[in-house]
Amino acid sequence: MPLKKKPVTGMKDILPAEMQVRDYVTGLIKETYKSFGFSPIETPCVEHIENLCSKQGGDNEKLIFKIMKRGEKLNLETAQSEADLTDSGLRYDLTVPLSRFYSNNANDLPTPFKALQMGSVWRADRPQRGRFRQFVQCDIDILGEPTCLAEIELILATTTLLGKLNFKDFKVRINERRILKAMASYSGFTEDQYDQVFIILDKMDKIGWDGVKAELIESGYPEANVEKYVTMFDEMEKAEDALAYLSEKLSGVLEEDVIENLRTIRTSVEATAASKFQLVFDPTLVRGMSYYTGTIFEIEMAEFGSSVAGGGRYDKMIGKFTGKDTPACGFSIGFERIITILMEQNFQVPGTSGKKAFLIEKNMPAEKLCEVLKEAKAEREAGAQVLVALMNKNKKFQKEQLSKEGYTEFKEFFCR
Repeated sequence: MPLKKKPVTGMKDILPAEMQVRDYVTGLIKETYKSFGFSPIETPCVEHIENLCSKQGGDNEKLIFKIMKRGEKLNLETAQSEADLTDSGLRYDLTVPLSRFYSNNANDLPTPFKALQMGSVWRADRPQRGRFRQFVQCDIDILGEPTCLAEIELILATTTLLGKLNFKDFKVRINERRILKAMASYSGFTEDQYDQVFIILDKMDKIGWDGVKAELIESGYPEANVEKYVTMFDEMEKAEDALAYLSEKLSGVLEEDVIENLRTIRTSVEATAASKFQLVFDPTLVRGMSYYTGTIFEIEMAEFGSSVAGGGRYDKMIGKFTGKDTPACGFSIGFERIITILMEQNFQVPGTSGKKAFLIEKNMPAEKLCEVLKEAKAEREAGAQVLVALMNKNKKFQKEQLSKEGYTEFKEFFCR
């Protein structure tokens, strides 16, 4: 039986043309984020299963690629549960590993600590456009900063990067988990019901308000509570200032600094942004991760039809490792989605138009071959990118293939 040449479902091979774009974007990400003071770090792709299954990752915990125990620790005959078989798994995001990293190395890091992390993550998800089972995430996080300066810096850094990639007129949606909880509390829902209520609210874009209302009632929640909850969103939409409406409506329920923080974020970002985008307050924004405790945000692009980046504040996660809560806020770019858009737009990496190909005839004498190699060396020392390759019989097809890789200049060398 022949070996399988296609990748495993949900994985993909990356051809040179795409790899060139990915390398360029990776370099631009590091350059941009370093200019904002973020320091690169790296964490292992394998994490303790207890960390991954700590009920902080929402539905992603159902998508973990789990790793079986090794050697003498693995005993299939005596195993009675999954815990007897597995002790680790592939990370499903970079936030849980970062929290463990910080907890383990905080004494050697500055406060606040601004981390930049890029790497592959794995989820046993249903593959679709821009979504794979193995994919690259790019995270920036600020640890140890309790004020909204963290959110401002994260939004400015991420939008600056997208501007450098010629994205514009995208939308940054922002909300606060404390607002979501205060609205639910005001409407009569109990704390243990919040997560389910938010899961249903998160479907609003797909099923509309009538669908949200119907599903909440079908889930067994009192109709009066549901009506009160949904009505608030309607009144907020009609209000001239949604934040002012919430400040008055939720007085005594919502913490006093929440509205002021959102106003400060919006004012600061709009006054200093380096790219063109719209920052909007969206009270229906939920974000699926259970670890979010405060501000949450997403970037939405018309080119993709959904979010391409997201993040928020998670002040309680590090405390699960250390017993002491540490302020933390992060923003993650959907790297694969950005690359998908760029490839569909036939994005050309700047500075790749001068690639040269030296095509040499077969059986060229060593003396003449050395002359060609010396010429190529001189071109490279002058800053050019030069490929030296044997000339194919079908030179036209060979040049067409090389043109797809960005080669624009061709020089042929013959034995005679």
